[in-house]
Amino acid sequence: MLAATLLPQIASAQDVRRTDSVVVTATRTEQRAFDLPVAIDSVDASRIQQDQLQINLSESLARVPGLVIQNRWNYAQDLQISSRGFGARASFGARGIRLFQDGIPATMPDGQGQTGSFSLASAQRIEVLRGPFSTLYGNAAGGVIAIFTEDGPQTPVAQMQAIGGSYGTWNAIAKLGGKARGINFVVAANHFQTGGYRDHSEASRDQFNAKLRFMLDSDTRVTLIGNTLYQPEAQDPLGLTRAQVQANRRQVDPAATLFDTRKTVGQQQGGMTIERKLGADTTLRLTGYAGQRAVRQYLALSGIADTSSGGVTDLDGNFAGVDARVTARLALAGGPLSLTFGAAYDRQDQARKGFVNNNGALGALRRDEDDTVHDQDVYAQAEWSPLPSLSLLAGARYSDVRFVSDDHYITATNPNDSGRLAFSHASPVAGIVWHAAKDVNVYANWGNGFETPTFIELAYRNIGTGLNFGLQPAISRSTEVGVKAYMFETQRVNLAVFSINTSNEIIIDAATGGRTTYKNAGKTHRRGVEAQWEGALGGGFSAYAAYTYLSATFAADTTTGTPPQLVAAGSRLPAVPANAAYAELAWTRADWSGFSAAVEVQYADKLYVNDRNTDAAPRYAVANARAGFEQRTGMWTLREFVRVNNLADRDYVGSVIVGDTNGRFFEPAAGRNFLVGASVNVRF
Repeated sequence: MLAATLLPQIASAQDVRRTDSVVVTATRTEQRAFDLPVAIDSVDASRIQQDQLQINLSESLARVPGLVIQNRWNYAQDLQISSRGFGARASFGARGIRLFQDGIPATMPDGQGQTGSFSLASAQRIEVLRGPFSTLYGNAAGGVIAIFTEDGPQTPVAQMQAIGGSYGTWNAIAKLGGKARGINFVVAANHFQTGGYRDHSEASRDQFNAKLRFMLDSDTRVTLIGNTLYQPEAQDPLGLTRAQVQANRRQVDPAATLFDTRKTVGQQQGGMTIERKLGADTTLRLTGYAGQRAVRQYLALSGIADTSSGGVTDLDGNFAGVDARVTARLALAGGPLSLTFGAAYDRQDQARKGFVNNNGALGALRRDEDDTVHDQDVYAQAEWSPLPSLSLLAGARYSDVRFVSDDHYITATNPNDSGRLAFSHASPVAGIVWHAAKDVNVYANWGNGFETPTFIELAYRNIGTGLNFGLQPAISRSTEVGVKAYMFETQRVNLAVFSINTSNEIIIDAATGGRTTYKNAGKTHRRGVEAQWEGALGGGFSAYAAYTYLSATFAADTTTGTPPQLVAAGSRLPAVPANAAYAELAWTRADWSGFSAAVEVQYADKLYVNDRNTDAAPRYAVANARAGFEQRTGMWTLREFVRVNNLADRDYVGSVIVGDTNGRFFEPAAGRNFLVGASVNVRF
């Protein structure tokens, strides 16, 4: 609820089990995360919104083990997100991870997704699922990130919030929620603007999100979702070479100013979910959505050659889909059984054009094609408890993904590059939980998944024109074992150990002047450990810690680049830290005008910048601090906060651009920076 976002939600000193997360992503029905045979975390509204800018997922998801989420300080390229090493190669956007907002995909059928449309200001929670059960959501390998919009409170509440800070950054938020004439509603809007930490990195963003929910009759509930995003002319400072970082980490590469690199994004999306009870134990859920997304990006090259794809990329597309499923609760051999059967269809139609970049001005046409991708999937899932101490979870999804490209730019030197591809795969998964004791669960899971190339990865070839239709899907096989336990009533521990073998791993072959080409490597291995602890310490103190170890390596020799260069077996996958950790110590004193404060520490191991591991961004550790007050009087609730990031003013590289042929691998993170904010809530 709106008012709840202003209150710290910290584990009770009496019993931490009271705050155990209820999630839906793993099984599509509400379940305690503690009882599931998967690694899944839920981050609540207080972590997302309180004492935060409320723009980037990296603000709140850095605490999730297994997830590496980097703020590039470059809003033209979005965040860099990877889950257990999947998605780290993405030059922009999210890759290898399925994204959802209120059950509606924010990932296109080809596997490419964007987080910019997520409304953090109206988020109730974010669920992060890692491991093989993510394949039950389709073309993905590493995990699922699902954001859920809050419901409106019974008593209408309006909120205004203003946040400002370093580098001319500010975010203004307005939100209204409540219930009227049987309709539960939440409406949120915000305007974000920043001058940017680096030169040539200004950006602004306008977002709107609305959710309406009502009962059509006693057995039918309808939810309507609508959101928009407009981000005009976000400047792209590009990466820097090592020498440039050492000389001036806030500078911009000359190519960025020469070609005025920037990006404009506009998106509108709407969806509807109908939930209908077909009986006491059977439910039908139908979700439909549609939207439009337009992107124009000016790259760091002219693209003037007739066989070039241009130095300006222009994408204008429509997308739509439907998902229908039936869930039934039964009994088998005396134990409860839950069955889910579903089918999904998603489609994206995109007009892709490329133009010459005349030093920042739109030039002549160099690419003109219509690209279509659609998937047709069926899936099934079953959960059964044959014994009180034993639970089984199994499922499978069959995916059929088809790509079609119709080329309209045909000249004497640029032939017809039309073509089509089709991929299909069956992905089974299974898990088991042994309830060893009231407060101890031991689990194991296994699964098989696949990851198709995206249209972005198909876009270019190293030699010649046309799409890179030689790319094949990556196939992964994953095994995981874990323990979830409560200790001393105030402590919670999660531990997961996993192993993933992937064949036909899709890797970056070359990246030059805004054009990135890809290829299939041989096999890769991922071996990892994820550990998590949280607890109440007494005296108003609570603590949280998460640690991830991940060995992600090539299992066989492969090559990269033109001419081909050897990538030796044992080389580490780039942009994947071997060790990562997050820790937080928080303190609250409700009797001190609702005072709360916390110190956060984040650590990341070095990040290799390419498959050959010839260079790397150094490891780093940074500390942040935050503090806030809250006052309540009658119908009014006020809150103020201050936040300081990178307390020690460390110089570090937050993310890398994998495989950049120009050596512009490094994206420096900001030095010491601050935010201050104030909000007012009023109940009607």
